[in-house]
Amino acid sequence: MRKLVLALPLALGLAQTPATAEEVNLYSYRQEALIKPLLDAFTRKSKIKVNLISGGEDALIERLKAEGAASPADLLMTVDAGRLIRAKELGLFQPVKSPGIEEVVPPQLRDPEGNWTALSVRARPIMYAADRVNPSVLSTYEDLASAKWKGKVCVRSSSHVYNQSMLSAMIEAVGSTKAEAWAKGLADNLARTPQGGDRDQLKALAAGECDVALVNTYYLAGMLASKDPADRAVASKVKVFWPNQSDRGVHVNVSGIAVTKSARNILQAVALIEFLLSDEAQKIYAEVVGEFPVKAGIARSSPVASFGTFKAETVTLASLARHNAEAVRIFDRVGWR
Repeated sequence: MRKLVLALPLALGLAQTPATAEEVNLYSYRQEALIKPLLDAFTRKSKIKVNLISGGEDALIERLKAEGAASPADLLMTVDAGRLIRAKELGLFQPVKSPGIEEVVPPQLRDPEGNWTALSVRARPIMYAADRVNPSVLSTYEDLASAKWKGKVCVRSSSHVYNQSMLSAMIEAVGSTKAEAWAKGLADNLARTPQGGDRDQLKALAAGECDVALVNTYYLAGMLASKDPADRAVASKVKVFWPNQSDRGVHVNVSGIAVTKSARNILQAVALIEFLLSDEAQKIYAEVVGEFPVKAGIARSSPVASFGTFKAETVTLASLARHNAEAVRIFDRVGWR
């Protein structure tokens, strides 16, 4: 298997970019509306056109496998570390070495061999209905499996990678037996059959269908900053609670990116990665996307800052991929659909 290691300068690596190569091909799971401001800013700065192909994470990985060396993709962008690690294990990436990555991204948020890097961090805390729940009764993820929350919990399907990675992290932290007991207890406490996305869980909280939910913070941040009065009305009824602050911390995951094995526009691909880790782009991640920057010193958006600070879990991102299959089996056994 070909392994190409590049040593590129900071400053986007543009000094080494051939004048005839003015584009880069990006396969991305991220919603176009979320990343378009970032890609547009990159093109304005670098004059490199970004050709965006959107799709589901698993579908894009399968597409890369099927296309093989003929794939036009230079980059794969995902919203889950587990998918990045899986794609690496399938031999779909190539390592790159860039000061623009290594000087910005902490080691725990990137592949040690240079195959992928995080671009932003997302947290998945407990959210609660402000008019019905006193935060003093909240404590840990594990407590949501207790009898007092019977018929009061909302969450999206276990088929979504957000919940699979969350359970994978719990398996790593407390072991399979305790993780399965928690999953069963939570499934037994659901207010309704899992359905919809994270925004739908927030709407259910606001409508009184449930009292607590598991939701990524950037969804609430987006609704708080929305131009739609209905979104803001929903968000105003929901508050964030950071669980497990006296022990393992809040579950976190990353959005990330990698250079594909088939990449032809490698310098341009690394230039885009470096740009996405620049102050300008990290501010967009914070202010427009509502996620936590990976680069130190970048302020959070106002909505996210209003959620307060928290201690994050310290399990390795690699464990999210290692325990994924077991997490899916547990979900099936306990009836969390």
